[in-house]
Amino acid sequence: MVNADMDAGATRPLRGLYVGRYQPFHKGHLHAVKYILGRVDQLLIVVGSAQYSHTRRNPFTAGERISMIHAALDAGGVDRALYSVLPVPDIHAHSLWVRHVGSYVPRFEVVYANDALVKRLFEEGGYRVEPIPFLERDAFSATEIRQRMLDGRDWADLVPDAVADYIGEIDGVSRVRDLARTDTLAQARASPKPGLG
Repeated sequence: MVNADMDAGATRPLRGLYVGRYQPFHKGHLHAVKYILGRVDQLLIVVGSAQYSHTRRNPFTAGERISMIHAALDAGGVDRALYSVLPVPDIHAHSLWVRHVGSYVPRFEVVYANDALVKRLFEEGGYRVEPIPFLERDAFSATEIRQRMLDGRDWADLVPDAVADYIGEIDGVSRVRDLARTDTLAQARASPKPGLG
């Protein structure tokens, strides 16, 4: 079910799609983008869960994530004509999600994904899905990076320098730590009291 916005028979560039939350954009994501750009003419980088921010799992806004991606790719010498960064909010209905993503982005022919659910949903939607070689998956994980921020451990070496600089500019580490305290308090308040439940 490749969406078409050109005349049939016309030669068109191969456009790929890469979806992520990028909380934050790290060296594994950068490796993936460069890998994909070696296989397509243009890449659509979808910033998923675009409506979420200021939570422990999603501390950064869509605009901040887009800024991180541009900063990292600019510093990496990637021509902006080769990619677009597009925010897409979640709809929380898996059976409708692929069509929803397609309504926010230009046509694309191939999806790059390792996540089993993303792979399955796009395949069911009629798209070709290709895997991306991981770059040290245990280290280059946004979850690991946010945990290191919380623990006061080194995290900056896991993200491109431009992203580390940007996170510093927006005081992102303090935000991650503050949000963890807020989430912990909210969870404690929501938990049943001992002996009452």
